[in-house]
Amino acid sequence: MADYKIALDAGHGGSDPGAVYKGRQEKEDTLDLTLAVGDILKKNGIDVYYTRTTDEYETPFKKATDANNSGADLFVSIHRNSSENPNQYSGVETLVYSDTGLKAEVARNINNQLEDAGFKNLGVDERKNLVVLKRTKMPFLLKLDLLTTIKTIIYLMKNSTALHKQSQTEY
Repeated sequence: MADYKIALDAGHGGSDPGAVYKGRQEKEDTLDLTLAVGDILKKNGIDVYYTRTTDEYETPFKKATDANNSGADLFVSIHRNSSENPNQYSGVETLVYSDTGLKAEVARNINNQLEDAGFKNLGVDERKNLVVLKRTKMPFLLKLDLLTTIKTIIYLMKNSTALHKQSQTEY
């Protein structure tokens, strides 16, 4: 049994395509990325719970409830934006229910790590109206928009004061 469990949410799905541009649907991109991130996490000894593994729609409330019931330590919902204006949404933005405390620190760490990897840091944004952030009860509530890297998640799992345990995960 792993020391940590992460709930991964591939945004949208089923009848909800999310952002669409030139035939690309957010629901497909987020599912592909979420499954790839999950595989890497599992190979590094971290348990993973997926809110979906196929093209199905679940309400945000159900996703939050299922993630809560999974016993996960961290909730990550992966999304991407699109626009007809080139590079309008080029970068990473982390959304949190409340921009205070440890979850805000973790969100900023994620953005800083991705900025160091070459992504534009679009900041941390407080969104109290998002059901998955409001209803998810993990110690960390966050939602990653656009791209994420597994090294960031592993780094946070290894270095977070709230989740600091002996870990065999290689960074």
